Amino acid sequence: MRALVLSDQLSFSSDYPTPVPVPGEAIVRVTRAGICNTDLELIKGYMGFRGVLGHEFAGVLAKVPEGSADLAGLQVGDRVVAEINCVAPDSPSRDYFARAQDPNRTTLGISCRDGVFADDTRVPIANLHRVPASVSDDEAVFVEPLAAACQILEQVHIKPTDHACVLGDGKLGLLCAQVLATTGCDLVAMGRHISKLDILRQRGIRTQLSSDWNGQRNYDVVVECTGAESGFDQARRMLRPRGTLVLKSTFKGLTTANLTMIVVDEINVVGSRCGPFAPALRLLESKRVDVLSLIHARYPLEEALRAFEHAQRPGVLKVLLDV
Repeated sequence: MRALVLSDQLSFSSDYPTPVPVPGEAIVRVTRAGICNTDLELIKGYMGFRGVLGHEFAGVLAKVPEGSADLAGLQVGDRVVAEINCVAPDSPSRDYFARAQDPNRTTLGISCRDGVFADDTRVPIANLHRVPASVSDDEAVFVEPLAAACQILEQVHIKPTDHACVLGDGKLGLLCAQVLATTGCDLVAMGRHISKLDILRQRGIRTQLSSDWNGQRNYDVVVECTGAESGFDQARRMLRPRGTLVLKSTFKGLTTANLTMIVVDEINVVGSRCGPFAPALRLLESKRVDVLSLIHARYPLEEALRAFEHAQRPGVLKVLLDV
């Protein structure tokens, strides 16, 4: 099959081995996939991953092992998306929350498991979710990062009276801001690009250039989505004492953040990663979140190397692969 493979370098293969069903897992024929910042960090050496890249996708359930009984209401031919944290069928981790930190997990296109930048991918049946008819493949590609945004509300109680800020106007930052806006909190989204912030402004979300921050430390919650080391320290400095810092950025390298001030100001630090697919699908189905405005370009799978080059350009949001 066709696949985009990371080894010593990124390359396109036209004859990569096609996955076959194994007990508890299914083959999904990929229709659409999205390049995210984690993919860009992986090609720099993050996680030391080798194999087929990609974890944001929509597809069609194509094959299941013979005798599979528990398909959770799914059937071959259904449009599906899949959670990225994968465990064995007999694992005690039975839901997304447990699977996300299972010590024996593999992670689709990120750690020890081939991903979705290919014709077919193999995922546990338990990870699959049916895509509603009113949600397009382009929209469904965003379920995984939108679920990660929803995870914030699973971890932190954001009240309507809270002053909250989402720092960073990349793909994830724009999704996090839209999810936090559903809480009714006093929200501002900060970033460096007026054109990106306009996507939120058009949905009634207050925005501000991060360079215009006045230095006041008055936020109860700051969600850091900059994707850069510098974002951690700026987010910390925006918080009131005993505020909550939610960290979303992952990148290759170490941070030199001032941990002493975390102690002095008694800051609550929350690492936030993968999230629940069901509410993300509901948000897309109800059109309460706009994801189509985040699509900047699309390429056929055969031109995936060009797509990666495009995705690394400054100011670019989501680049899709048509599979």
